[in-house]
Amino acid sequence: MPLPDHDFDTTEVAVPWRVLRDAGHEVVFATERGGGAPACDPRLLTGVLLGRLGAAPEPRAFYARLAQAPEFRAPIAWNDIEPGAFDGLLLAGGHAPGMRQYLGSALLGERVAAFWALERPVGAICHGVLVLARAIDPATGRSVLAASRTTCLTKAMERSAYALTAWRLGRYYRTYPAYVQDEVVAALDDPAQFEAGPRSLRRGTAGDDRPAFAVQDGRYVSARWPGDAYLFARRFTAVLEAAPAYIRNTP
Repeated sequence: MPLPDHDFDTTEVAVPWRVLRDAGHEVVFATERGGGAPACDPRLLTGVLLGRLGAAPEPRAFYARLAQAPEFRAPIAWNDIEPGAFDGLLLAGGHAPGMRQYLGSALLGERVAAFWALERPVGAICHGVLVLARAIDPATGRSVLAASRTTCLTKAMERSAYALTAWRLGRYYRTYPAYVQDEVVAALDDPAQFEAGPRSLRRGTAGDDRPAFAVQDGRYVSARWPGDAYLFARRFTAVLEAAPAYIRNTP
């Protein structure tokens, strides 16, 4: 699970970590230089605006435990990622300015493209889908995501969050001038491959996936926002566990 040094989404990292760990999997974190623990967007721990719009209590509790986990406190460097050494790749999101370190890294994009070529399980949620959209397949010169069905943070969600908070937080919810959905759709062979899901701001929980939405296309799983995190994590875990045994045993 590669991450920026700071500003990633609390829920989109802590929930998949907890679900994968509880299923018996080892999660390896990676930051640009490695060695020191990264940090989530602090606003999501206290409430983005007037104590609201932050992470829910359970993901915040997961994050508190994650922050003490040895694998989180000593991540490897992006340059040391050996794609063949891992069974799966998970790309979390976040929208605060620190995410640009991760979303715009050419080095990370190369590592992600190399992992994608192995045809092993990949999961991406929210802005994390941009990492795939920007990762270029050297064989085709196009995005590795070009032929896949996918979702991501939708334009409606991004626009709504910005409209609610711009009076106080400026462009906090607009990581880039272009909407995430527009850039992801532009990377696809056909715009019809994009799935926006239902229009609802209710969040899925550990015990209720009904409000959540995720898209699975073979070994690739994507989701839109923190409200999808539990469903996304469970779907990704299922894909990981269904992968052929030789994937898990081949360096």
